[in-house]
Amino acid sequence: MRTKRLAPLLAAAGLLTTLPLLSATRAAAAPADYGPQQPSWHRCSAEQPASYECATVKVPLDYQRPRGRTIDLAISRIKSPDPARRHGVMLLNPGGPGGSGLDLPLMMDGAMPKEVRERYDLIGFDPRGVGASSPISCGLTDAEQSIDRPYRPETFPSDVAWARTVADKCREKAGAVLPYITTRNTARDMDAIRSALGERKISYVGYSYGTYLGAVYTQMFPSRTDRFVLDSGVDPQRLWRGMLQVWATEAEPAFARWTRWTAERDAEYRLGATPEAVSAAFWGLVARADRDPIEFQGTKVTGDDIRSARALFFYPREAAPFVSALKAAAEGTPPPAGLAVPDLKKTLRGAEPASDNGTAVFWSVVCGDTGSWPRDPGQYARDAARDKARYPLYGDFASNIKPCAFWQRPAEAATPMKTRANVLTVQNEWDSQTPLVSGQGLHRSLKGSRMVLAAGGEGHGVYLADPRSCANAPVNSYLATGRLPARDVTCRTPQDADRQRGALTSPLPVPAGPLRF
Repeated sequence: MRTKRLAPLLAAAGLLTTLPLLSATRAAAAPADYGPQQPSWHRCSAEQPASYECATVKVPLDYQRPRGRTIDLAISRIKSPDPARRHGVMLLNPGGPGGSGLDLPLMMDGAMPKEVRERYDLIGFDPRGVGASSPISCGLTDAEQSIDRPYRPETFPSDVAWARTVADKCREKAGAVLPYITTRNTARDMDAIRSALGERKISYVGYSYGTYLGAVYTQMFPSRTDRFVLDSGVDPQRLWRGMLQVWATEAEPAFARWTRWTAERDAEYRLGATPEAVSAAFWGLVARADRDPIEFQGTKVTGDDIRSARALFFYPREAAPFVSALKAAAEGTPPPAGLAVPDLKKTLRGAEPASDNGTAVFWSVVCGDTGSWPRDPGQYARDAARDKARYPLYGDFASNIKPCAFWQRPAEAATPMKTRANVLTVQNEWDSQTPLVSGQGLHRSLKGSRMVLAAGGEGHGVYLADPRSCANAPVNSYLATGRLPARDVTCRTPQDADRQRGALTSPLPVPAGPLRF
């Protein structure tokens, strides 16, 4: 799921020998077992500031064999501008799974206020398998990278074939590596970075999937956890099929909110003067496009295409002109004057790169973190049919079969959230990728955490993603002082005419689209 803004699944059962489940204690082998490294820092490139330094460290592919095969971890840093006030190091992660974090120090350096920035050396890294860190590939075509597959009984066999093909291709091309591209191993890598930097503890800012990565670190290495900000939370109880399905359940209240908002502006969008009328206009468009695809912006748009834009309805100011212009195209009439209509291809498909590196890592983590994925294709068909009726906007997309149905069994069990974690979680009320109920689930799972909720806030990614977010102040205070708020904080970010997803220029790339949390 990827568009560049801070605010977008190996083997079939029996094809590979199932790896034994490791106990949490044994599997948390410390990076110190293979000896600390001292990075050899160098300027990242002549085109970037001299203060932006890069290095590579070696880590075990399998931490149970610390002196076996190694892989590269690409890391970067910008030092604190005031060594006298320096508190320590802050690792950064933009989300994914599959997002590159190497450039994050550059982006955060200019976005953080002085009282926070001077406290930390900012440390970026590409997680294992990503970007410059021994990247993996499954050799997938662009079509094979698409996750948005609506359920229909007549096309379900092709969905099963797609899921099996992705799993088979990944096994054939990277099967020796993929079992080790997991959240727990990436958390171990973070601790290896800590060790290589000579630090006792790390601080951390992680967005989206990065919240789960950070939460796992707090459980595996609690004594090395310092100031952690987990922004736009992944619910550990929903790994990982549940995190796809929550897109469907939470799209419904977002859609209802959109119908109310749009009905109040009927003179502008001409979609109906009541929420019921707006909803009827939308579903009429879907039915019409199912019968006869609508020519729009040079593309034939089907009803399934329209429904796949479920994330758009978390942003009423974007959804309303899109649906209004689509309705005009269907009727062969000019759209209402002055509409700022989102680009169809970006709205429906995101901005996925040609490389399948991010997709390969995504499925490796999502399938390899948990053994809870069903193995029976029939269960996916039944669930998708049920959820299409329950959550008509996106329910069948979310519950349809995924490559994890044919993936190798995980090497480790998912990480239990049992250890107290005095961290700060941050959440927008209207987040399309990690909806509010997911962020609340993360907060509940981490005993001792505090939550900052931006009521009315829209967008995926909060801290520094929106310069005007009311959440920035409490996060800055925590990072500067290390003191958590005494209780959870709910604030309200002012809403005005230009507050929409496309109107704010964000300094950071939080992946958000059809293949990222």
